[in-house]
Amino acid sequence: SGSLDFIFERKGVFKIKNEGFNAEELEFDLIDSGCEEFMFDDEENAIIFYTAFTDFGKMTKALEDKNINVISAELQRIPNNLVDCDEATAEKVLALVDKIEQDDDVQHVFHNMK
Repeated sequence: SGSLDFIFERKGVFKIKNEGFNAEELEFDLIDSGCEEFMFDDEENAIIFYTAFTDFGKMTKALEDKNINVISAELQRIPNNLVDCDEATAEKVLALVDKIEQDDDVQHVFHNMK
């Protein structure tokens, strides 16, 4: 994995159901367990937040201990730098990503296109 470390950073990405939490209190609680970034997804009535790769287990346990309804928890590669593409290039990249994702052996595809 070392060769991708300069392009992507491994992060824990958590999505929890927004069940009327006091956002300030919740964020403060989660920071103690490694929360780095915290945002609301109003469309899905969810809260999404990121942890360092090394805090993934600690956060998973903290959410269990607090009985928080977790929609998803996964490790992802988050790009360090996003690259601008013109529309034609973006279409080609997305077509390639789509082809790669159709391979049964591929679990995740990450890119750094804006």
